[in-house]
Amino acid sequence: MADGAVAQTATDRVRSTPLAEIDVSQPELWRTDSHWPYFERLRREDPVHYCRESQYGPYWSITKYNDIMAVDTNHQVFSSEAALGGIVIVDPATPLRLPMFIAMDPPKHDAQRKVVSPAVSPFNLQRMEPIIRERAAKILDELPRGETFDWVDRVSIELTTQMLATLFDFPFEQRRKLTYWSDMATMEPGPDMPLKNDEEKLAVLMECLGAFTELWNERVNAPPTGDLVSLLAHNEATRNMSPEEYLGNLILLIVGGNDTTRNSISGSLYALSKNPDQYQKLRDNPALIPSMVSEAIRWQTPLAHMRRTALEDIEFGGKLIKKGDKVVMWYVSGNRDDEVIDNPNAFIIDRERPRQHMSFGYGIHRCVGNRLAELQLKIIWEEILKRFPVIEVVGEPERTPASFVKGYLNLPVRIPV
Repeated sequence: MADGAVAQTATDRVRSTPLAEIDVSQPELWRTDSHWPYFERLRREDPVHYCRESQYGPYWSITKYNDIMAVDTNHQVFSSEAALGGIVIVDPATPLRLPMFIAMDPPKHDAQRKVVSPAVSPFNLQRMEPIIRERAAKILDELPRGETFDWVDRVSIELTTQMLATLFDFPFEQRRKLTYWSDMATMEPGPDMPLKNDEEKLAVLMECLGAFTELWNERVNAPPTGDLVSLLAHNEATRNMSPEEYLGNLILLIVGGNDTTRNSISGSLYALSKNPDQYQKLRDNPALIPSMVSEAIRWQTPLAHMRRTALEDIEFGGKLIKKGDKVVMWYVSGNRDDEVIDNPNAFIIDRERPRQHMSFGYGIHRCVGNRLAELQLKIIWEEILKRFPVIEVVGEPERTPASFVKGYLNLPVRIPV
């Protein structure tokens, strides 16, 4: 069947699904990248949508840009608190419901966030820039020519994991453990997955906690330094955390420092390969790299959603959201809202306002490391354009089968000789 016919069949399926039965959380929609027409319909017909039945229970979908912003900035009504369910659509089992500062409300959230902020301060980013550039250059110089390889593994994971190891001052030769823990932490266990159940997932998380407890014990008994473990160990707001809270904040920092950047690096190459006119525009004018980076982060939306829990009944968008209801802000949909972003489905690297997107969230929970993510993407593309006239994507990527981390498991590419 031709691609057009496949797309038409998918569109017909979306149109024929009763509105009340639309469930955009289904993992298969994300694995096959077929969620787009569902969100288009929800934005058009029911932007504050109630899904009564899903594998994650009932939930509200907030799908338009300005509505998402309204929820994201109203922490008095829409809570991130881990004890109420946290920030993802999945309701974790009790031992896996880890407190972390992104899954807290003020004032505790604010105090803990301030602890880690110095690691990604403008001064620190300036200091890290030559290190990132040196590593990016080495990674690119070691890539094979004229043969197919996996861009995700060789470039996206490698660059971000090296950066994570530096931020934590984690043993550099063991850095791939950080990638593994990040992947396992965001994975939904299941019969066809590497982790079959919550018990296996908990065991992996405990392994992570064990390794980082050793680092904590070293750092707490040494003079303070600028790495993340030392910052947490020496600050009043975090030095008396429970092991669960320490683990929660570690997972937050590992996932936040890994998935967003890694999937935007992969997504930027994939987007350029799908839009050769934009790739040519970038080669002709490398000064467009910062603008392309922002557009890639919008176009990819590496974290597709964040969840909140209603603390009280509230009328929102003409609907009554009740106390205790699960409310899901679909950033991936807000980033394609044509009432706010012109021609949002197109990848346009010289947009007038490229940083107008919601991939980093809004308000008090806006991504603390957003500038570091942008810096890594900017540097890798500066170094790519110095070396390679083109990198060919030679097959479709395999995508993550879940609705939180919107990313790539692999992306086959080839650099012409």
